[in-house]
Amino acid sequence: MVFNFFKKLYYEKYTKKSYSISNVDLIIERIFSKKKVGVYIDAGCNHPIKYNNTYLLYKKGWSGINIDLDKKSIMQFNKLRKRDTNIHSLITSHDNEEKDLYFYHDRSNINTLSKDLAESRKNKYKEIIKIKGKSLNTIINNSKYKNSKIDLLSIDIENYEFDALSNFNFNKYDIDLVVTEITDTKIKNLETYNLSLEKVIETNLYKLLIKNNYKLINWVNADLVFAKKGAFF
Repeated sequence: MVFNFFKKLYYEKYTKKSYSISNVDLIIERIFSKKKVGVYIDAGCNHPIKYNNTYLLYKKGWSGINIDLDKKSIMQFNKLRKRDTNIHSLITSHDNEEKDLYFYHDRSNINTLSKDLAESRKNKYKEIIKIKGKSLNTIINNSKYKNSKIDLLSIDIENYEFDALSNFNFNKYDIDLVVTEITDTKIKNLETYNLSLEKVIETNLYKLLIKNNYKLINWVNADLVFAKKGAFF
């Protein structure tokens, strides 16, 4: 019994719990292991703890901006992530751009602006809603972090990542690490071994980040980890 007690203490001390759906937060935390305080942006944050890429950093002392289309999600962030700036908004490439939202239900993490993704799914959306959004540039510039060094951008907005980043000011917001979901709507089992590196490097999202001086340094299921050249190595 005593041995099991100390064994439990040992593993709790040296084993870190992952809160991400793919364990990518452990990769992120390891990269920033020497940085006690930092700033993140979590676009498509969904839940403040469960399946969240930035909660491990929040526990460490970091803070930042969490953005989600679901109002109830942001209400949860306001209760559980009070150090953060939590914003209820659709993310679009340009401000006040009206888009078709393929809506499944409230608190759904699969509501999407991507017609291709919506039509590729077995589960059919409930309705199409016309909605306007804000660009990441505007959201950051209107926040208290507008003049801060941003260390991490985590973006998971259901196959709209490229569009959201296509007009992003990478020069002004010199982000060290970008973690983004990538979706191939042509494969049957998303986020599995069917995703191939050959297809990843053909995507507009990959080409956009490479063009802006990022390098793909890790890959877990559908989560790609890009580091700014010179930021870490």
